[in-house]
Amino acid sequence: MTDFNDIFNNSLALAPMEDVTEPPFRLVCKRLGADITYTEFISSEGLIRDAVKARAKLFYYPEEKPVGIQIFGGNLDSMIQAARISEEANPDFIDINCGCWVKDVALRGAGAGLLKDLPRMRLIAESVVKNVKLPVTLKTRLGWDLNNIVIVDVAKMMQDIGIMALTVHCRVRGQGNKGDADWTWVKRIKDAGVTIPIILNGNIKTPEDVKFVFDNFQPDAVMIGQSAVTNPWIFRQSKFFLKNGYKEEEPSVEERINVCIEHIKNAVELKGEKKGVLEFRKHYSGYFREIKDIRTFRLELMQFATMEPIIEKLLEFKENYYKVEINKK
Repeated sequence: MTDFNDIFNNSLALAPMEDVTEPPFRLVCKRLGADITYTEFISSEGLIRDAVKARAKLFYYPEEKPVGIQIFGGNLDSMIQAARISEEANPDFIDINCGCWVKDVALRGAGAGLLKDLPRMRLIAESVVKNVKLPVTLKTRLGWDLNNIVIVDVAKMMQDIGIMALTVHCRVRGQGNKGDADWTWVKRIKDAGVTIPIILNGNIKTPEDVKFVFDNFQPDAVMIGQSAVTNPWIFRQSKFFLKNGYKEEEPSVEERINVCIEHIKNAVELKGEKKGVLEFRKHYSGYFREIKDIRTFRLELMQFATMEPIIEKLLEFKENYYKVEINKK
C-alpha cells in the first residue's frame, strides 16, 4: 500500500480541474515541481456506461506518479463501480470529489451537494473504501454556505471510515472560486485531533502564499489550482522560496518556449492535431505571462489550426526576442 505519510509530507499537489488538467499539462507541472497530480474529475455515470470521454480521463503518464484518479457522483452503486474501474488503471489512490460547486453537479446531489447530506456523503465514501484495495482520499469544501460550515465534523467522519487523506478547499460551495479562502480551518481540523493528512487548497496564488500556509496552518500538503494555469512554474518557484527565503528568477523566454513546444506536441499526440491545437489555446497566457507587448503575438498563435506553424512561430519568437534584447544592451 502507498505510504501516504510520505506522499503528503510537505508536498505540492496540482489540483484536478475540468478541461484543464489533462495529461500533457499535468506532465508539465510534474516536471516543474508538482509532487502529486490528479486526473480531471470523472463522472461515475460516464465510467460505468463506458463513455469515451470518461474512459479517456483514466489515462496518465507513468512519470506523473504518484497520481490519483478523481471520481464524482451521487449514486452509491455507480460510485462503487466507478471506483473499481478506476482501480484497474493502477493509480496510487482513488479520490472522491465532494467539492465541485457548479450547479450541474452540486444541485444533483454530487460534488459539494453532498455537504447538504452528510450521512449520504459518509455512505458513499465508506462504501468506496470497502470496495477497493487502493487507498481512498476525498476532496471537499468547508460547507454548503457560510452558515453551515461542517468541515471539522466531516474531517473526523472521514478519518473514522478509513479515508486516507482529506483535501480541504477553504471556501464554501456558495463562494465558488471567488472571494477569500479561510485557511484557518485547516489548523482547526488539526487541533480537533484529526491525524490523517490534510491538504490545503483554495486561493493559493504565489510562493509566498505557500510558505505562509505551511508556516501558520500546519497542512500536510498544499494544492494549487488556477495559479498553476497562469504560471506552471509556481511549483518550482514555491520550493525554491521555501528553501531559500527569497524568490527564484522568472523562467527565461527560452525555457518558456521550450516547455510550451513540448506541451503542445504532447497534446497533439494524445488528442489529435485539430483538438490538441484548439484546446491548447488556453495555455498561451500562462507561458507568456509578464512578457511585454505579447498580446498581438499570442492572438496570432491562436489563429492557427495546425501545430507546425505554431512551432515555427514560437521558435522564431525565441530567436528574435534575444536579438532584440542584445540590441537593447
